[in-house]
This record gives sequence, structure tokens and C-alpha cells, in this order.
Amino acid sequence: MIRLDDTYMKNSPIQSSKGNQFKWEREGVWYKADYTGYEGLAEYMVSGLLQYSNLEEMEFIQYQTEEIGYKKAVYRGCKSQNFLPDGWQLITLERLFKNFYGQSFYQSLYKIERVQKRACFLVDQVELMTGLKEFGSYLCRLLTIDALFLNEDRHMHNIAVLYDDTGRYHYCPVFDNGSALLTDTTVDYPMEEDIIELIPLVKAKTLSADFMEQLDVAERLYGQKLYFTYDEGIINELLRKEHYYPEDIKMRIKEILLQQRRTYSYLFRKN
Repeated sequence: MIRLDDTYMKNSPIQSSKGNQFKWEREGVWYKADYTGYEGLAEYMVSGLLQYSNLEEMEFIQYQTEEIGYKKAVYRGCKSQNFLPDGWQLITLERLFKNFYGQSFYQSLYKIERVQKRACFLVDQVELMTGLKEFGSYLCRLLTIDALFLNEDRHMHNIAVLYDDTGRYHYCPVFDNGSALLTDTTVDYPMEEDIIELIPLVKAKTLSADFMEQLDVAERLYGQKLYFTYDEGIINELLRKEHYYPEDIKMRIKEILLQQRRTYSYLFRKN
């Protein structure tokens, strides 16, 4: 267990639609406490399974679970290395668009009726504002991760780019998947309910409320950009190595992952 106090408390530019978790940074390590359920375990599992994809090691952030002592309470949560070099900034797409145009990116995007046109608008605007190339491929990878792992929190405040100390923009590694895998057991996805009934209730927030619809549009525009090689054995091994969360939560996560693997079987290749 790590003990933390207000000295290390941080505010993050990344915002969740369900409120903000406690976050701390200490000696180059970020810590996040669970807020609505088992966010730390979701971060650990998603990042662990991204190791069994065609993403490069530097394209995503690895999380480990942790117990966090803060004041008189002990929280479950997770930790990760700070990936921002000195002098660099993390800028959300919402902030970027607001700085350029004085308007909300999210509101501007949803004035467009067709999902395909929203995708093109999003990609064109980001490439125009940042000079980045192939943002469509990057967006497609994000939407693949969100669909497979049911991340319901990928809105314009939760997609970001990096801005270095010379004025150049860079792609941000994939991070902040704590809203995946039906993690909100407090309100939306109670532990006692059947995951088969809960999964259809999860709504995306990037281009459409439908994960399949927005991923289908992105793949038609930019091609399939992500595939996976993990199986049930790898899921079991990752869960076995985790020491803080109870077995009922682990079994629920396993059921969700196997169900989603069946739904998106085309994303999987033999190792």
C-alpha cells in the first residue's frame, strides 16, 4: 500500500462524465483511486490486454493496481508512470478546438447529422489544428479499444494530443480506460445484474452512442487498424496476478471480456 496526502493531489485536464477521481502524482508516478466501482482493475486489464495487440509499447500506458491510503481511508485504484516529458503539455481536443475557434468541439461535432461526416470533420479539424498526419488511423484504434472494452467515456474532453516545448504536436499514448468493462457498479451497472442485459445499455460518446456504428464508420473510412491475440488463458493469467480485487469482480470482468471477444471475433488473430 502507498500512503498519499494532499501534497501530491493533482487536477487532471482529462475529465470524466461521471465526476473526477482522486488523483495524485508522486515521484513521477500517477495514482488514481476508484470512484464508482473498479476503475483500477479496468485500467490494469485493458492495458494488460493491449500488450496482446499490434500496438507498439510506446503507444499505450501500462497500469498496475494499487492500494492507496489517503487520510483515514484506504482505496483500491491503480498507478502508472508519468509519460509527459518536462516542458510538454497534454491538451484535450475540446480545449484545442476552443482555443482555435472559441467554440465547443463536442457541440460543433454533434450539429452534424451523419456519423461518417462527424468522423471526417473530427479528423480534418485535428489535422488542421495540429499538423498531425493519419489522425483517422489513430481515431480508429481508439474506437476499436472502446468498442471491445466498452469504454463509455471517450468524449472530446477525453481525447488528447501532446504539445512539446518547441511548438510541435504529437500523438498521445492510449490511456484512461477506467470507464471500461462496466466499472460503474454504484449507479449504472450493479454487480448483481446480468452482464448480457447490461452490455447493450453502455453508450459510446465519440461519434455516436452506438459502439458498433462508430467503429464501422471509422473502419470503412480508414481501414481496420487494430487486432488482438489474447485468449481466455491470458485473461486468466492477468487476473491471477492481481492481488487487491475480490474474486466476484474478477469473474465479472472475465465474463465481459469473453463476451466482447465473441462479439468482435473478427478483431482476433491466432498468436
